[in-house]
Amino acid sequence: MTHQEQQYLWWQDGIIYQVYPRSFQDSNGDGVGDLQGIIKRLDYLKWLGIKAVWLSPIYPSPMADFGYDISDYRGIHPLFGSMDDFDTLLQEVHQRGMKLILDLVPNHTSDQHPWFLESRSSRDNPKRDWYIWEDPQEDGTEPNNWLSVFGGSGWEWDEKTQQYYYHAFLKEQPDLNWRNPEVQEAMLDVMRFWLDKGVDGFRVDVMWHMIKDKQLRDNPTNPEYQPHMSTYDKLLPAYSTDQPEVHDIVRMMREVTDSYAERVMIGEIYLPIQKLMTYYGINNKGAHLPFNFLLLKHSWDSKEISAAIDQYEGALPPNGWPNWVLGNHDNPRITSRVGQAQARVAAMLLLTLRGTPTIYYGDEIGMRDVPIPPDQVQDPQGLNMPDLNLSRDPERTPMQWSDAENAGFSTGTPWLPLPVNYKRENVEAQKDAPYSMLTLHHRLITLRQQEPALNIGKYAPIFSDNQMLAYTRQHENTCFLILLNLTHKPCYFKPPHYKFTGTIELATTTDLEGSRISDIVSMGGDEGYIIRLD
Repeated sequence: MTHQEQQYLWWQDGIIYQVYPRSFQDSNGDGVGDLQGIIKRLDYLKWLGIKAVWLSPIYPSPMADFGYDISDYRGIHPLFGSMDDFDTLLQEVHQRGMKLILDLVPNHTSDQHPWFLESRSSRDNPKRDWYIWEDPQEDGTEPNNWLSVFGGSGWEWDEKTQQYYYHAFLKEQPDLNWRNPEVQEAMLDVMRFWLDKGVDGFRVDVMWHMIKDKQLRDNPTNPEYQPHMSTYDKLLPAYSTDQPEVHDIVRMMREVTDSYAERVMIGEIYLPIQKLMTYYGINNKGAHLPFNFLLLKHSWDSKEISAAIDQYEGALPPNGWPNWVLGNHDNPRITSRVGQAQARVAAMLLLTLRGTPTIYYGDEIGMRDVPIPPDQVQDPQGLNMPDLNLSRDPERTPMQWSDAENAGFSTGTPWLPLPVNYKRENVEAQKDAPYSMLTLHHRLITLRQQEPALNIGKYAPIFSDNQMLAYTRQHENTCFLILLNLTHKPCYFKPPHYKFTGTIELATTTDLEGSRISDIVSMGGDEGYIIRLD
């Protein structure tokens, strides 16, 4: 089947860009980003070559977990603007030929959501069973040993009704009971509400948490737990997450998504490869894209990463579409993890692998985690476990647009501090600088979108050792060889039985572009090449 015959959908051949709305652009000077601010920056995203903008939650919320504690699934938090602002944003995104993806948080609500207020009001309230309420054990202790991701127990005692409710995250985020058909229907209706408005899909938060073991069995202890780890890691969440029945829920959500043309459902799932693959569903009727976090979780080691890519490619179900993520709002930024020079190599990896890439705002200019003084920490994960340095604030700081005051993000005091070097490291300074990180991203994205081989072409591993990895991307008669040196030292590419000649089309060090190379390649440290083979 030729490229012309096979139609790829926008979420397969486009690039997704995650906007953390609080930190992208502030339009009214209150120090917090908003919808009007995002509208102001859409032309930049269009220029960069982004196909879809994914927004972290913008719904009404008490903000105990910065919007992941939702009190109204059908509104907009006044901090971000109004529903009119949202409608304008959606229209402006679509006018530019781009798509808008919303964050959906179906596992839990805020404890201020009307559903929970009813559920909590009495044991015989019709909505009591919408959440997970349990009696204490005979000795008065909690129903089981399940823990909260944010520290401490997963159970909270309710004095008034003399029962515990379960919360996988903060006590202000009670988990919904997805075994209840009324809960299922209410949440599917929420999806329809936004799809009717014209949003192009959802990123579904903590998809693998949505159903819990019916018998509420205790989780086993984690034999690999170390004191520096989060307290949640003391146990393996064998019974509190990833239960078989979750796939029925995912399939129902997919059916709603599929009843609208060309929409996408992305699942947030932190699980090993084999388990992750089950979220594609039987006959690919699960999530279109179960998020693949392998590049976030592995050490920056060529052998390890090469093996992970091949295991992932090898495990994909027939017609399952791959995807790759280098950064997000819950993990340290790539530049902070691997350093500035290797972050360029990482960008080349992300944008030349087969499948849909997701870019986290600011990674395209090499933003780093910003140190947050203890008295300015906002993230509950950091506040609840202060000695473990687990705050996610450092990777959520405002976008650095220019050398103007507050990096052009806000005329007010930004909700999180900016780095000291923002006057040098920003979009404006990098946009026309030939060797900048932003220019590298722009060129990589442009080449990827021009070349079907790099976009939708086949992937084949060629070679890896303890310094580098090499693979090809091929479509019809065009083939690119990608060579990536994941270390700071020179390395040499001369695999046995692999002969080639070609031209360096794009390199992390632009001086090498246009060079002819063959069979044996000497690479400098921190270098990556995209070679067009003859």
